[in-house]
Amino acid sequence: MCLMCALRKLARSVLLLTAVAAAPIAAQDDIPGKKLPSVTMSPVPLATIPRGKPGTVDLHFHIGSGFHVNSNQPKSDFLIPTALRLDAPTAIVVGKVTYPPGEDMSFPFDPSEKLSVYSGEFTLAVVVRPLAHVMPGKYMLRGQLKYQACDNAACYPPQQLPVEFEVKVLKGPPPPRKNPRQSPHVHT
Repeated sequence: MCLMCALRKLARSVLLLTAVAAAPIAAQDDIPGKKLPSVTMSPVPLATIPRGKPGTVDLHFHIGSGFHVNSNQPKSDFLIPTALRLDAPTAIVVGKVTYPPGEDMSFPFDPSEKLSVYSGEFTLAVVVRPLAHVMPGKYMLRGQLKYQACDNAACYPPQQLPVEFEVKVLKGPPPPRKNPRQSPHVHT
C-alpha cells in the first residue's frame, strides 16, 4: 500500500472517530427541538412451532426519521455493528439470525467513503427450534438489539433495545413407526 493511501485511510478513520466522539459532548437533551435517535420493534405475532422442528420468527425494527444505524457488517472496524442477542429457555435452541444486507451510503463528514447502514425499517429472521422433549406450551424469548444510531453529522452512543417474543410449542406429529419384521415364508 502506498504511503499516501495509508495516510488518507488514517485521516478518514480519525475524521470518523471525531464524529463519533463529538456526539456525547453536547447533551442532546439540552437542545430544544433536537430529536434523539430511536429504534423500535413491532409487536411479534405468536410463533407456532412443532417441537423438534425449526421455525423462523421475523422481527421488524423501525429507525426514526433522519437517522440510520450501522448494519451487521459495517465497513469500518471503528463502527459498532447492529447485533441481536437472545436468551431462550433451556429447552429451546436459538439458531441462525439472518441480517439484511446494509445499504451503502455516504455522509457529509466523509463523502468519499460509503458506509453500510440500515435506515427506515429492517427485518431480522431468527431460527428457533424447540427440542423434541420440550413440553408443549408458550415460551418467552428475551434479549437485546445492540445498535449505534447516527444522523448525517454525528453518531450517538451505542444503545440496547429490549427484545422479547413468545413461541408456542406444539406437540407435533408422532415419530414414524416401523413395520414389524415379517417372516420370509408365505403364510396361508
